Amino acid sequence: MKHLILTAVLVSGLTFLAGSSASAQQDSVKTKKITYGKSISIGPFVVKSGNGDTIQRRDPNKARFVGGLTFTRLDIGFSKLIDNGSFSLSPANKFLDYNAWKTSHLSFDVLQMGYRFNSNFKIYVAGGFDWTLIRLKENITMQKNTADLTYINEPIIFSKNRFSSSYLHIPLNFELRTKENNKGRRWYFVVGPEVGFLLNGKVKQISDERGKEKFKDDYNFAPFRYGGTVRVGTNGLALFAKYYANDMFDSTPQKGLKNMAFGLTFGIN
Repeated sequence: MKHLILTAVLVSGLTFLAGSSASAQQDSVKTKKITYGKSISIGPFVVKSGNGDTIQRRDPNKARFVGGLTFTRLDIGFSKLIDNGSFSLSPANKFLDYNAWKTSHLSFDVLQMGYRFNSNFKIYVAGGFDWTLIRLKENITMQKNTADLTYINEPIIFSKNRFSSSYLHIPLNFELRTKENNKGRRWYFVVGPEVGFLLNGKVKQISDERGKEKFKDDYNFAPFRYGGTVRVGTNGLALFAKYYANDMFDSTPQKGLKNMAFGLTFGIN
């Protein structure tokens, strides 16, 4: 998982830099070399060099469609389980007791398509992947192919007992941006619903007796989920919060158990 996070951060950073360069190129309809030492005057949408060359730039207030492949909105944070409105687990769900500081959320988008109305507002639908990684405290093993979420107690101690899910997510985002200040900074406010489709569930365990073991199944995770996301940030970095409104598991004993996440977004644009 550490390698996955480091790779995702590296890809996001490189893509963010590449995207900035590509955006600058797309904003220029015509590019000419500006001679060193010449004076430059800058208008709202036109840049002129001292020798008379003109560079036309795209009007940021002009409405247009936007979209394509992208590696952005990398969310890294913590996950919390909410048991019928409480952060404390009920006796029926006590076996899911987890280490809060090692229970995490990771997601990113790989494509988007939308419409920018002006430089301050756009709507877009995106597609990507997310993971919820629960670090269990108990020495238990979740059972595969059961009608409800089921576990067995183990006679050994696990140094790592991680229970996770991965989803394909499709968010619909409404993005508001302030005007740039005199330092070129602007604030972003993004809110919108999203749906998700289960890819798989996974158990990863490490112990002295058995070494490293991995098991895959749906583990009764909800095959379809829905919720919403809020992000607030500036210049490529934001805070995010996500809440999934339906039950985390398609399992009768876990009815009312939901999931939320919060943390940092890298590459907001």
